[in-house]
Amino acid sequence: MGMCSSTSKSGGTYPNAHRSRSGEPNIVNGKPPPPATQIPARKQPPPASPKIVNNTILGKSFEDVKQYYTMGKELGRGQFGVTYLCTQKSTGQKYACKSISKKKLVTKSDKDDMRKEIQIMQDLSGQANIVEFKGAYEDKQSVHMVMEVCEGGELFDRIIAKGHYSERAAASICRSIVNVVHVCHFMGVMHRDLKPENFLLSDKSENALLKATDFGLSVYIQEGKSYRDVVGSAYYVAPEVLKRKYGKEIDIWSAGVILYILLSGVPPFWAETEKGIFDAVLEGYIDFESDPWPSISRSAKDLVRKMLTQDPKRRITSAQVLGHPWIREGGEASDKPIDSAVLSRMKQFRAMNKLKKLALKVIAENLSTEEIQGLKSMFKNIDTDNSGTITYEELKTGLARLGSKLTESEVKQLMEAADVDGNGSIDYIEFITATMHRHKLEREEHLYKAFQHFDTDNSGFITRDELQTAMKDYNMGDEDTIRDIIAEVDTDNDGKINYEEFSTMMRSGTQPGKLF
Repeated sequence: MGMCSSTSKSGGTYPNAHRSRSGEPNIVNGKPPPPATQIPARKQPPPASPKIVNNTILGKSFEDVKQYYTMGKELGRGQFGVTYLCTQKSTGQKYACKSISKKKLVTKSDKDDMRKEIQIMQDLSGQANIVEFKGAYEDKQSVHMVMEVCEGGELFDRIIAKGHYSERAAASICRSIVNVVHVCHFMGVMHRDLKPENFLLSDKSENALLKATDFGLSVYIQEGKSYRDVVGSAYYVAPEVLKRKYGKEIDIWSAGVILYILLSGVPPFWAETEKGIFDAVLEGYIDFESDPWPSISRSAKDLVRKMLTQDPKRRITSAQVLGHPWIREGGEASDKPIDSAVLSRMKQFRAMNKLKKLALKVIAENLSTEEIQGLKSMFKNIDTDNSGTITYEELKTGLARLGSKLTESEVKQLMEAADVDGNGSIDYIEFITATMHRHKLEREEHLYKAFQHFDTDNSGFITRDELQTAMKDYNMGDEDTIRDIIAEVDTDNDGKINYEEFSTMMRSGTQPGKLF
């Protein structure tokens, strides 16, 4: 089940570059507190002076979310919080409650960002293609954000499940996505992280609404200001973000990338490494020659070109996209089915290959002392309190001592990438996993040892049951994820993964990534 919230199930492997969370104090909850007991006028005490609330994130008194909502099962887990299904006591209505541990909101900037995210969600709530925000609550341990629950699942899953897909369907989806951009820009908000994972369907019905669900990187646009922090996700990032000088036009670029994927099943800028993706983005060459593009309409290609224009000043605006002849309701988009190969390519692109992440951890655990000597020393030098874990502050200080020129947001990105279990600190194995060099992964004995870790019965294959056991041991994945992994990696379609298939998976670099 999907939920309208920013809970990535990647567990931190591909984290957002800088989780933006902020806004104004005095957040209004979805339901006001019960009225005070009435006291006869003559005995009424003088009104108490307003209570100043110190050391809170929301700038108001602590309040127990469980006073209003009954918590249910866990829906997802990300770098910052855990999302639960919850039921409003007064109405019986189901919602999603994302609980963010205050221990993870380390700096003033983190807390400001948390407030800003809540404020932006409040401002945008009520729009058709944006998740409805119900309220924010704070207690000693956590901040809780209650919002609409989206039970229709992920956008790509629905497309793949339908099996029949046309330009008209792609135009309808793109129209919903650009509607979100249009509303954001109209309200003075730049989204900064548009990608398919951030769109869920409101319910399982045929006419479910597409809902934007994560505003963790969004900011209020300041007129005349040029933004410089590198944020977003590698495949969707606009060239001007990489040049560190950008504005709201980046959202149109990201929507254009999604449209290209909707029509072809693959991203327009593709490479084996993250640097390769960035180089391709900056070069800006768009492939309209490979299948299925020769059979895609000229009007659709025209819109993609206009959305993926390198110069942001010449790029089409959200209003112009919505007025384009291909995307307009009843416009030029054809109902003729797109090649079915597009759907299988989309599935491969979408499937989060969690087996690869698990294998990296196994390899890190099995590296010899000599191979990790330097990394071990580096870990000890950064872990100044000898706790066996590295906090954000220790990482920032340690990297600065080493002469690192990383900005604060880049250190935060590194922290989130390494913090696989999402507990706010990096343990030794997480550190080694995040920092070991690629050539160590490619050594045959390391790959084979990782393969053997999963092949528990030494049959020479990783079976579905073995994969399921391993993923449960590491608390990740469900039936669908396991099925996706086997479908993606099992190239000979025998329902299990042999060593050759495993090696190919580990050596390929085409997994979706986030900016570093």
